[in-house]
Amino acid sequence: MNVLSVLPFSILYFIATVGFYVVYYIFPYRKQVVLDNLRGSFPEKSEADIVKIEKQFFRYFNDLVVEVIKMNSISRSALKKRVKFTNLHLVEEYFSKNESVLACTGHYGNWELCMLALGAELSKPEYVIYKPLHNKLFDDWFYKIRTRFGNHFIPMRQTLRSIAATRNEATMYCFAGDQTPAGIEAHYWIDFMNRDTPVLMGLEKIAVQTNRPIFYFNAKVVKRGYYEVDCIPLCMDPKATEPMEITKMQFALLENILKEEPAYWLWSHKRWKHKRN
Repeated sequence: MNVLSVLPFSILYFIATVGFYVVYYIFPYRKQVVLDNLRGSFPEKSEADIVKIEKQFFRYFNDLVVEVIKMNSISRSALKKRVKFTNLHLVEEYFSKNESVLACTGHYGNWELCMLALGAELSKPEYVIYKPLHNKLFDDWFYKIRTRFGNHFIPMRQTLRSIAATRNEATMYCFAGDQTPAGIEAHYWIDFMNRDTPVLMGLEKIAVQTNRPIFYFNAKVVKRGYYEVDCIPLCMDPKATEPMEITKMQFALLENILKEEPAYWLWSHKRWKHKRN
């Protein structure tokens, strides 16, 4: 993958286009999972519309793969040209007062490239909470490219320890809130995309405990390989919220995004594999 990374974007996108035909027509990759997720999430859409979104997703998914590979060699200047941020000054206003913030996003657009770019933009450290991959070699490679421009990636189970260790400095802790809890951890459920959906409560619990403001980062695909990330204030006073209010706010925002442009979410993920007891 390191060799592929040095190829120009034009060649990588050619590979992505070929890859679409391979994973869609020749060796289908999770097509049934994608179709089931789309049909359940958009019951009002016709089968023709569902298939159209499905094809758009698989085309973008292959772009996403080569863009992640390119992260291994992309320069800081090239990254800044491809990922632009709006309203990031809202976060920097807290940093200027030596105050910390929390951030969340979904597996939408190229969240990996955008988190890499965010670390290159912020004046204070960015800590991204993640689930380590089962394949240690791939996890090590992924960790290396994710942290090239100063980001810190913290395994999910070490979140509280890391927050405690950095409590005296201004930081941003980022959460991918649409991850699926393990079966034994599926204790909290909400209505999301017409589905009974288990959710993780880590972001909300930390926000209420620390009263750090929360921002949602929405990555919009401008054109192939170019993104605009909008920094959206989600909740500025977490301690004033009701239980599960923050989590519902986050998923309501993501649902609106998916209804507007559904093709860029990770529909191949088995998001609804758990059922409530």
